Amino acid sequence: MAKNFFALFKSGLVSLLALAVLLPQAQAQQPIRLGGIFIMSGAASVYGKFAQQGIQLAVDEINAAGGVLGRKLEFRIEDSQGKADVAIQAARKLVFQDRVDALLGLDSSGVATGLVPVMPELRRPLIITHAATPDATGKLCNRYTFRISVNVNQNMMAAAHVAADSGAKRWTTIGPDYAFGHQSWEYFSKYLKELKPDVELMKETAFPRFGNEDFTPFINSVMAAEPDGVLISVWGGDLVNFVRQARNLGFFDRDMQVLMTVGAATEVLSALGEDMPEGVWLGTRYWFDAHDNPVNQAFVKAYMKRYKTPPSYNAEGAYAAVYAYKAAMEKAGSADPEKVTEALSDLGFQAPNGEISFRAGDHQAVVGPTWGRAAAMNSDYGIRMLDPVRSFKGEDVTPSVEETGCRL
Repeated sequence: MAKNFFALFKSGLVSLLALAVLLPQAQAQQPIRLGGIFIMSGAASVYGKFAQQGIQLAVDEINAAGGVLGRKLEFRIEDSQGKADVAIQAARKLVFQDRVDALLGLDSSGVATGLVPVMPELRRPLIITHAATPDATGKLCNRYTFRISVNVNQNMMAAAHVAADSGAKRWTTIGPDYAFGHQSWEYFSKYLKELKPDVELMKETAFPRFGNEDFTPFINSVMAAEPDGVLISVWGGDLVNFVRQARNLGFFDRDMQVLMTVGAATEVLSALGEDMPEGVWLGTRYWFDAHDNPVNQAFVKAYMKRYKTPPSYNAEGAYAAVYAYKAAMEKAGSADPEKVTEALSDLGFQAPNGEISFRAGDHQAVVGPTWGRAAAMNSDYGIRMLDPVRSFKGEDVTPSVEETGCRL
């Protein structure tokens, strides 16, 4: 009896030891899961589509090369619908139900200001790839939130340089009536005044709601004020509608400088074609033809081959975020969310738009935008190109951590 008991005990002990050895191995073979939150429906869904394409390309490239730490990557995307409450629920689903290891995305500043404060509860790193409000890496900053893309501060400092060189003296704005539109004008005004103290920042401004369909009264009110410079921060499908309506009203025939803060988004350029007027200044977080480095050349070539269109800044941001997670996981030697979060802080790696680093003090990438004048149509791409092109260095347009209000 004792002999049989000892044999059973020994057999059970061997089984437990084998399980203890095999369980970590089995866990190590589980895929690493990324969760994306983008606008996938409605007028701005093209942004989510481009981001999904960028993620898919990066995941396929990484998996074909052996994955990350010997594990394959998977990703799942949820639709934020451009609403903060929907995005928060999507993030909770991805973390608690789908068990993702890390998050990326966000197409709206309003969504970002809602979700970012929730990240310490979710205990997963989030890389913002699009939403530009400075608050996400400023007064709302936290351990888990990072941004790989250009924010409003960086883009508006560059825009102020373009405006200062234009010679225009009286400036106004047309922008969406939420954080992105108001902050764009606020920071543009601040930086332009520093460069050109004699400029006039007009009180006659226009802030149509996001998703507005009729811009006629706003266009007419701005033309009636007779500015000689207009900052336009309307974006996405709204910008497409705005440009078409403004052309019909003679807005672009006026003798004034026009700066569109994200007008060089390829989503917008593709939709407008020749309707985008030549000569206006267009900004973008990334311009596919502006970065002469091997990573960008390979990215553009692969993207064009698969999707038959040049990559947008949203595609590049999402693509780069996946590679940032790869670099952080390899640095940490683990996909554990806490270790990856720690590794992301002060991480540097090569992205299509150059060497990227997340500042330890606020987790904002030190990266600069590209601005250029809308030039001739490119028949191969079906969009207007930029000529001349002005690419700004991140170091030249990124405020200090102290200025951001971030307290990590």
